[in-house]
Amino acid sequence: MGRALTVEADGGSRGNPGVAGWGAVVRDRATGEVLHEGCAPLGKASNNVAEYTGLIEGLQAAHEVDPGADVLVRMDSKLVVEQMAGRWKIKHEDMRRLALQARDVAARISAAGGSVTFEWIPREQNKTADALSNRGMDGVTLSRRLDLPADGEGVAEAVDEVIDPAPSGTSAPVGVGPDLGTPTRILLVRHGVTDFTAAGRLDGRGGADPSLNAAGRSQAAAAGRAAAHLLGDTPARLVTSSLLRAVETGAAVAEATGLAPVVDPDWDEQNFGDWDGVAVADLMREEPEALQALRADPGYARPGGETHDEMAERVLTAFGRCVAAGGTTVVVCHRKPIMTVLAHVLKMPHETIWRLAAAPGSLTAIEVWQDGNASVAFTNRT
Repeated sequence: MGRALTVEADGGSRGNPGVAGWGAVVRDRATGEVLHEGCAPLGKASNNVAEYTGLIEGLQAAHEVDPGADVLVRMDSKLVVEQMAGRWKIKHEDMRRLALQARDVAARISAAGGSVTFEWIPREQNKTADALSNRGMDGVTLSRRLDLPADGEGVAEAVDEVIDPAPSGTSAPVGVGPDLGTPTRILLVRHGVTDFTAAGRLDGRGGADPSLNAAGRSQAAAAGRAAAHLLGDTPARLVTSSLLRAVETGAAVAEATGLAPVVDPDWDEQNFGDWDGVAVADLMREEPEALQALRADPGYARPGGETHDEMAERVLTAFGRCVAAGGTTVVVCHRKPIMTVLAHVLKMPHETIWRLAAAPGSLTAIEVWQDGNASVAFTNRT
């Protein structure tokens, strides 16, 4: 068992739904010392969404302080505490999604040897988190980590990021919540593994097009169950790339959700040309400069293949069609298309795209509002 930590979390909305923000603080339970505090705006959202977001951020901060901590979550939201404890049902779609995110973080803490328990407290005992959530509603983003030595002595190192509200007339950043109506939701699912995936071989559009192996079929079935759980009764569309591993994974998602899959080749993996089927380990040893060019230069293409820019143009066109359709779309595709969409939404430069993880069988969710504002709800959930 790791350190004993307390998470105090809160969220609020001026209007419900209205201008919303969250706040959270992590304390050493023995000393009461603050180890982390944070807050951020959420745009237009409800009280419950803000409270759940505060919980998620507080759990993530506790996990960063000590992945295997014994965490006690204290909140003045009876709804969140009872739902997370499993005593109250969760009916609202947004609440289910947020509760799953919170449970994912709690599961990571438990897997590392820690635990997460919940306790309701009166509002007057949650003043620190309440004050932070009000700062979030005022448009302030704060993340302050204090790494204290185990004996409590010495000088703590603080890392701060404080962003004041944007000047009038500037656009809202990615990650600040909805401004208009109900968002369009896009759930990106990466296919399960093939023998090529397991062997670390490049496998693009125009190549061997292998089928899922046994592990891949298991991953596809799990991804289908996860998609069905997230969708609930929400109407949705199901799209797959034209490559066999995506079509087969899409069939597993279709079986779990009851959706009819539609094939869209624009979601295919990048065409790697003469390198299709070649092991990356061999390329690292034999052609490291060319491999680096493939990764770093968006205009580089192998003979018979396509550049990253060419792949990104068709993928983002397909993404645009999903956004224009509205509602919810599940897309079963590949690693680089998922990375490309995330980089586009987050406005990441090309050289950073490889920092994004998209494991086989994983789920990534993006929400886009009518004004073009977008947020990444979660990534790489397996």
